[in-house]
Amino acid sequence: MPTHLLQMLPAFLAYFAVAIVLLALFLLVYLNVTPYAELALIRAGNIAAATSLSGALLGFAMPVANVIAHSDTLIGLAVWGAVAGVIQILAYLVIRFALPQLTQDIPAGRMAPAILLAVVSLTVGLINAACMTY
Repeated sequence: MPTHLLQMLPAFLAYFAVAIVLLALFLLVYLNVTPYAELALIRAGNIAAATSLSGALLGFAMPVANVIAHSDTLIGLAVWGAVAGVIQILAYLVIRFALPQLTQDIPAGRMAPAILLAVVSLTVGLINAACMTY
């Protein structure tokens, strides 16, 4: 393995570890904000829950990945990752307000609201990622 790649390995591992911690923290918060048990629903085969949660995770991961690509510090990654998480939670709350039955629709397996929630999460994540280019 070339020497410069070995020199970059510690930075790669540090950024990767912080990103995984951020992802785990986001998932923990998101699962506690939603009033239904996504993981239990997914284990039971609920595609609506899997779709909406997947959109939220990808919507969070996009800005985090962008910050990794443009950040020069782990602190910057952590701060912007926290901002990305807050923005994603707010996006969920907006959709929940716009679709008051969402808390019943996802557990019932209704795909239309789940797809809308996933697409809004992805769209917000994409815009969020673009705003985090500095």
